[in-house]
Amino acid sequence: MQVPELGRRPGAMRKSEVLADESVACLSQALRHLHDIWEEIGIPEEQRLERTQVVRKHVKGLLEMMVAEEESLKGRLLQSIAVCRKRQADLCKELQLAPFEEDEEATILQLEKDLRTRVEVMLKQKRERWQELKALQERDQDLCDLLCAEPFAATEEPGAVPSLAQLDAFRRHLAALTAEKERRWGEFLETKQQIVQCMEELEQSPETSFERDVVCEDEDAFCLSTENIAALKELLQQLEIKKSQKEALCEDLRSRVLVLWNRLQVPAEEREAFAPYMVGFRSEIINALQREEERLEQLKRDNIQNVVEAIRGELASYWEKCFYSEQQRHSFSPYFQDDFTEELLQQHDAEILRMKQYYEAHQELFEGIRKWEDSWRHFQELERKALDPSRFTNRGGNLLKEEKLRVKLQKTLPKLEAELQDRVERWEQEHREPFLVQEQPFLQYVAEQWRLHHLEKERERQERQLKKSRQIEEEMMYGSSPRTPNKRRGMGLTTPGKVRKLNITASTPNTTMRSTLRGSLFNSPAASVSRPPLSGRKPIRTPIPSASKTPRYRHLENKENISQLNGTALSARTFKGLQI
Repeated sequence: MQVPELGRRPGAMRKSEVLADESVACLSQALRHLHDIWEEIGIPEEQRLERTQVVRKHVKGLLEMMVAEEESLKGRLLQSIAVCRKRQADLCKELQLAPFEEDEEATILQLEKDLRTRVEVMLKQKRERWQELKALQERDQDLCDLLCAEPFAATEEPGAVPSLAQLDAFRRHLAALTAEKERRWGEFLETKQQIVQCMEELEQSPETSFERDVVCEDEDAFCLSTENIAALKELLQQLEIKKSQKEALCEDLRSRVLVLWNRLQVPAEEREAFAPYMVGFRSEIINALQREEERLEQLKRDNIQNVVEAIRGELASYWEKCFYSEQQRHSFSPYFQDDFTEELLQQHDAEILRMKQYYEAHQELFEGIRKWEDSWRHFQELERKALDPSRFTNRGGNLLKEEKLRVKLQKTLPKLEAELQDRVERWEQEHREPFLVQEQPFLQYVAEQWRLHHLEKERERQERQLKKSRQIEEEMMYGSSPRTPNKRRGMGLTTPGKVRKLNITASTPNTTMRSTLRGSLFNSPAASVSRPPLSGRKPIRTPIPSASKTPRYRHLENKENISQLNGTALSARTFKGLQI
């Protein structure tokens, strides 16, 4: 860029030119004054010339010196501009800033000032970035020492001035590293607490140097590296495995001790004395459980018969829970042997263990069948209660509750049977044999229960009809017995309608009465009504058979029969495919 020279701008140099003209005028006036003085003195022309030469030389030298000084100033300014430009370019490259644009109309002095100011500002930015970078590197080094991580490379080249983006990335890295340090520190404290607790429970002291560093050394001295955290978790896992193994061993010993106590019928006093060893898994407890098991095993060998009989009781209980048929029970022939030997005891131990495992493997199926049987018995009980007339006089509201429960069971039973059907089919596919309940395949057993239930309901219905017909016949033959009117007329019981009157004299024989009743009821009802009385006595009021019950009872009985028929039809449709 071409630097503008001083004095080239007319507007800017106008006052200086005026001052220059005044200086020339002053110099001319001074020279004239000198000539006047010289004239008055009478100095010859030669001396006047010499003196004028001295004045000119003196003025010329002074002006030349002044011009030289200003030229020197101009040179220094131009040199400073060049230096500042080079320094500015270097700083823009170091600080990764865009180059500045210079004002083309600026003077040399203004340009030098602007460049120098910019360089000073950029140097200040450079120092600030270096200071921030140093502080960030110190924090990074501390975190890296604690986490055993590599230091963060803020710049691509070592010693370079970081850019603003690089410093911002460094700050974000330190924030993430600090959060990771806090997370690992919390994980270390929690894992250490669990390790110390496990060692106390296992009665184990630190053995390796790493375990001692974790348990015994200062927490702040522990290196939170990923390898150490992983090793810490692995140590905790090993201790938990040991703990679970000891717990499993103790639970197994306790279960065997409990089984032997029950089989040997150990008194409650002995059990209570041994109760402190039935909790925990310390070495002392394990040794005590092992000694107790050995003692009970010896006692079991000394009392083989009692133990075998106790095992047989457990076997019978499991057979019942697993719905074993008689054939399946007889397949275990040692159950029926009376020669109580050590071999027989071992066979029973093996069989009871097999039955336990079998029951636990299919416990959901067996519990589901037991639930179905309980629901089925409850449903049958509610069905029987529904036929009891005395339930209508209940004041506690049980009638509505029982009816709701009966309807609920009537809906629940088919769903439960469908679920059991799927489980039974899976069981049969797994064992390749039918699943028997009461020596019948389960589906056939369920269908048979519904069939018997329907037959029983039909039998009860026929008995009710037969009893009703006999009652009607007896009322026709002998007359209805007087009934005490119900006091609770507010329950909706209505009195019968008009009854027909039959006038029979007291002297009429029983045969005549029977023939009269038969003729009046079975031949023509109108004839019996229009027949005049046989004597002058007050006629006997005989109720019509169809009106022997109040309309309320007839309505309830019909509704009950309809609900029973609906339930029968629903169950028959549900198990149409189950019958074999």
